[in-house]
Amino acid sequence: MSKIVYKKPRVIAEIGCNHKGEFETALEMIKIAKIFCNADVVKFQKRNNKELLTPEQYNAPHPNPHNSYGSTYGEHREFLEFSVEQHKKLYEFCKEMGIVYSTSVWDMTSAKEISALNPEMIKIPSACNNNLKMLQWLCDSYPGEIHVSVGMTTHEEEENIVQLFEKSGRNRDLVLYSCTSGYPVPFEDVCLMEIKRLVNTYGDTVKEIGFSGHHNGIAIDIAAYTLGATIFERHYTLNRTWKGTDHAASLEPDGLRRLKRNLLATYNSLSYKSSEILPIEQVQRDKLKYRE
Repeated sequence: MSKIVYKKPRVIAEIGCNHKGEFETALEMIKIAKIFCNADVVKFQKRNNKELLTPEQYNAPHPNPHNSYGSTYGEHREFLEFSVEQHKKLYEFCKEMGIVYSTSVWDMTSAKEISALNPEMIKIPSACNNNLKMLQWLCDSYPGEIHVSVGMTTHEEEENIVQLFEKSGRNRDLVLYSCTSGYPVPFEDVCLMEIKRLVNTYGDTVKEIGFSGHHNGIAIDIAAYTLGATIFERHYTLNRTWKGTDHAASLEPDGLRRLKRNLLATYNSLSYKSSEILPIEQVQRDKLKYRE
């Protein structure tokens, strides 16, 4: 019987837009993610809103005015957007702190801007994974890991993404994430067995299979790990009651810390006995084991 070897899990603290457009808050979140939570990566988002949105979408009111930072959806998005210069400072601060910087790019302009920083990894969100032109540009022009979520994506669309990377010779730099696109997602819609499907279908083709969870709590992430996910992306906030749509589906620092702790504990536990009687057991065997 071949033995399963589990890879050490990595945790991504997705800050996204949970910084509320405040640069100093973003720096504080990086520091806490590294020092207190022991996260491996922090991730932001980059959008060129006028490229991404139609004029009608840009000028429409936010669908949930209570969470809006502007009088229109476009103003709301611009308020939360950091400049390229600010992203460079975030990247440099991450290097100082010893944590990996990453960003989700939502459009071609943002992909080019962030790739110019040469980060270790770039993420493509589920909403944009069918932008094959952007994916092709990244394959051709960006040398790092390319992470792609497959929420709200058909199996045919998944296959098209993987084939694009294979044809470009970049499939070993591709990380696919099982994901259900909802905020938050009830447990019955998380569908953890999709991780197993991705492992069985693409595990020998891509670099890793990840899990981008939008559920509440941290109980099921352990199951996701045992099913084959090796990198875990969770939205992260300093206060789940803050204004914004993502905070409710986010982990506060103690939740993120516990998630990393529990994943590492599981990693250290998923092994076979090195001998039929372990040294720790031998002491108890000598003392307690029944003898004729």
